[in-house]
Amino acid sequence: MLTTLQTAYSDTRAADLAWALGREPLPALAVLDLRLGDATLQMRLLGASHQVLLEEERGSCSETVACIPGSRTPLPLGVAKRLGDWEYEFAARVETLSEGSFAGRAQELLALVADHPHGLAGTFPGSPHAFTAMLAQRTEGQVRWRTWHAYPQEGQLVVTRTRVGVRMAAPAL
Repeated sequence: MLTTLQTAYSDTRAADLAWALGREPLPALAVLDLRLGDATLQMRLLGASHQVLLEEERGSCSETVACIPGSRTPLPLGVAKRLGDWEYEFAARVETLSEGSFAGRAQELLALVADHPHGLAGTFPGSPHAFTAMLAQRTEGQVRWRTWHAYPQEGQLVVTRTRVGVRMAAPAL
């Protein structure tokens, strides 16, 4: 699903993004509700930010990547945590691209996500290459999502990957 977000482009620097687990739902500009096996996943666009809410019989998980006032947790390169019966893994990287490369990458990503049944993307008025996009899937008992946060004025694309799955028991010796 591709939508134009009806808001000013406010999260304007990749370096301002922060990461948080466990936050309450924040006001969203666009939402996509998905059923992935026995999991319910809600992808939420918060301007140039995202929030994912995962609910399953074993528990829930809330991931937020946004410009969070007062946050002391900058966007990490990687996180691995246990959340009850789940293992949570998060990774982020920043790609810096030339203007021409950025435009091509933006078009490629928006095309990938726009027609995907588990995809949500929002573009901002004023720049066709300012967007946030999300794509989710369930494979082998794990829920995974990827996100892209575009900052064309900096030539930067913030890419995240998340995996949430049941913690495996240690093998008996």
